[in-house]
Amino acid sequence: MKLVEPPSCSTASSIVFIGRNRRGQWVAQQQNGLFGGLFVNRAQAVKYALFENGQHPEMIIELSREIELDMAGEAATFPARRVA
Repeated sequence: MKLVEPPSCSTASSIVFIGRNRRGQWVAQQQNGLFGGLFVNRAQAVKYALFENGQHPEMIIELSREIELDMAGEAATFPARRVA
């Protein structure tokens, strides 16, 4: 039997921000910093965000400015546009 790690936001969908950092890497990060990661392309960042937020594309927001991965657990606020 293959075990799959459950999404980090198992109780409710979460807003996930995606965008590029200053190095050009793609960042996906949950609004409150509970999960996040660095990715080589947008498709992988979106795939990760969808897995972690329970397959809710309407809860993914692509940022128009740089975003740095910050796992401090503080709420983020950014000017953004919705992906879905």
